[in-house]
Amino acid sequence: MAFWRDKVAVVTGGSAGLGRAIAAAFAEHKVRVALCARDAERLEATAEELRQRGAEVLPILADVTKQEDVDSLVAGAIERFGRIDVLVNNVGRSMRGRILDVRPEDFRDLLETNFLTAVRVTRAAAPHLAATKGHIVNIGSLAAKTTGRYLGAYPASKFPLATYSQQLRLELAPEGIHVLLVCPGPIARDDADARYAEQAADLPESARRPGGGAKVKAIAPDDLARRILEACRRRQPELIVPANARLLFAIAQLSPAWGDWLLTRMTKGSD
Repeated sequence: MAFWRDKVAVVTGGSAGLGRAIAAAFAEHKVRVALCARDAERLEATAEELRQRGAEVLPILADVTKQEDVDSLVAGAIERFGRIDVLVNNVGRSMRGRILDVRPEDFRDLLETNFLTAVRVTRAAAPHLAATKGHIVNIGSLAAKTTGRYLGAYPASKFPLATYSQQLRLELAPEGIHVLLVCPGPIARDDADARYAEQAADLPESARRPGGGAKVKAIAPDDLARRILEACRRRQPELIVPANARLLFAIAQLSPAWGDWLLTRMTKGSD
């Protein structure tokens, strides 16, 4: 508790899902939170919920695909709190589709949302994080390390975040900035079974399920949020959940053929 008390976190995509859970976990530890999202109603509802728990929250309506909104987000956090100790780049979106059906425009849209938003906000917040020897948390995915079938442009938009995180670690370590890449499996959510029903209407049944049908248990967002805070406290470079996914990543690196076979086996049961 003492490690986090009175520090300041900026959380993008913070009005729902994992972002909301991360903001709530920070609030429990008396971290002051600048909460960013595009939906004004949900943003204010989340901010009010956290205030009811005694948190100091600054809701900032912003679209982090726009540089002017990013600049306003960081300036607003500094004006209100005077510092930034943690940046959580949580904005992201998935999709479903056969790879040859995915248009260049789809790749561009997901790269903008899943990768370039993190670049924009990181560049704007970095000088303030250097001043506090703070943390950059990039929320990736298992798809930032390996891929599966029928995930459309999603893996290609998450892979760059893993590389970017490594470059940040190597270059920002001398400034005292800690960089954490979080690669979780599917996050538990109420609409998980119906989320991709339309996009996957003509795909195998497995494609409609979380993780493209990967045989991994859905992760409770509150549990993952607590693990992220602990990984920051320990200044870990990566947090992969489930941890045994590392074995698959290693096998795929050593033998792409074996990696492809295992990935197919892991998602083929419902085809």
